[in-house]
Amino acid sequence: MNNGIRQIAFYGKGGIGKSTIASNVAAALADSGLRTMVIGCDPKADCTRNLRGDVDIPTVLEVLREKSTAKLELTELMDGVKQVDLDEIIYEGYKGVLCVEAGGPEPAVGCAGRGVIVVVDLLKNLGLYDSDLDVIIYDVLGDVVCGGFGMPLRRGLADDVFIVTSADYLSLYAANNICRGINRFAGRGGSPLGGIVYNVRGAIDDLALVEEFAQSIGSKVMGAIPSDPTIMENEIYAKTVIEHKPASKIADIFRDVAMRLYENKETVSPTPLSKEELSKLAIRIRQKTRDEYLKPSNGENTRFKDNYNIK
Repeated sequence: MNNGIRQIAFYGKGGIGKSTIASNVAAALADSGLRTMVIGCDPKADCTRNLRGDVDIPTVLEVLREKSTAKLELTELMDGVKQVDLDEIIYEGYKGVLCVEAGGPEPAVGCAGRGVIVVVDLLKNLGLYDSDLDVIIYDVLGDVVCGGFGMPLRRGLADDVFIVTSADYLSLYAANNICRGINRFAGRGGSPLGGIVYNVRGAIDDLALVEEFAQSIGSKVMGAIPSDPTIMENEIYAKTVIEHKPASKIADIFRDVAMRLYENKETVSPTPLSKEELSKLAIRIRQKTRDEYLKPSNGENTRFKDNYNIK
């Protein structure tokens, strides 16, 4: 395997913006001349959408099932399929970024996480990991760190794991669970934590709180993505801001974050928060949310009344 390939995994709860960040980081790295590949590990198969201008591509598991000579379990597919060509599962996106979507099993059948393992093993067998790639980015579902979804952690496939989180409790809860997974396997050849990427979502914007969380687990915030309408605008066109609004301030932020992550040399085995520490964090976040959204106006809490025309 080409040890010169920089491999980065993004983890975080569903809907936290991993794919937006992963695709913009990939586009920024490609713009800088690096040969980049993104492997989408979400069963929805939409991780590379903004690099492809919303052009649908077949998932690896779909191709494997079509070529299978029998109805097999995911872990048996590799032995039961005919030859798979690279151009059947790898498609070029913006600036030549190679896009791969792992996909998932048929509904109510099999484990999508196990499918991730099958896909990575197939790409290895096809020689992708011995190619001239500079960077591989994994976009991994992170609500539950189990099975194949924890594969980059367990196998040490990624050089660094970067956790995407906002300042809301559920996102930080998921981030803490991911830290537990990293910590479990870090001493056995697993992937270490490279840092936290703060993405503003939800009720409150509190970088200081996320920095405090990062410090508590022994890490740091590697980048902060603000809430910017330009991001949503470009999502509508299924493009990255790097491609669609290259001169925008948010594009510059993504370029800066991309190089920070690419050049990162410091990794840790995080110390996850205890149940008690998480409970205290939840209380603080609820209080901050109340302070933000239930501010008295002329002695009366009117914010929700105004928004919903409550009388």
